[in-house]
Amino acid sequence: MRTDQDLQPLAVAKIFAHLHAEHKPEAWILGKQAIDDDSNQVAQMLASLTDLPQAMFASKIEVAEDKASATVTREIDGGLQTIKVPLPAVFSADLRLNEPRYPTLPNIMKSKKKKIEAVDAASLGIDLEPRIQVLEVSDPPTREAGSTVADVDELIAKLKNDAGVL
Repeated sequence: MRTDQDLQPLAVAKIFAHLHAEHKPEAWILGKQAIDDDSNQVAQMLASLTDLPQAMFASKIEVAEDKASATVTREIDGGLQTIKVPLPAVFSADLRLNEPRYPTLPNIMKSKKKKIEAVDAASLGIDLEPRIQVLEVSDPPTREAGSTVADVDELIAKLKNDAGVL
């Protein structure tokens, strides 16, 4: 996809929904969070726009033999949760979902010969206008440097007088 525009999560989800209507994939596997704005929205928005079931934060995905459903293990606060979703579905990947494979030199050379279709985002006829406007980004306030105390009595005095803790 080619664009000079800063794409927000809704715009990315709309592009993926357009591609879903065109190509009908059996599954969408997306990352859990974006690294640019730290949002966790595209997978959920895509599932909503395409009316597909969703399984977020997947650490293990097993597709049934008949390819009609998938069993997904996901990490939650209290341990592991296993759910079953019909396919096609949208998944977001937890970091434990996969161990990366390193490509071999012949495969790297083959990949250089593959054609990648570049589509101009404006040609899709999708509203990609930003819905969120960043008004300000500022650094957190700087903290004062720490100090070293000679003994416990001095520490207690500083906590009482300077910090007002005791």
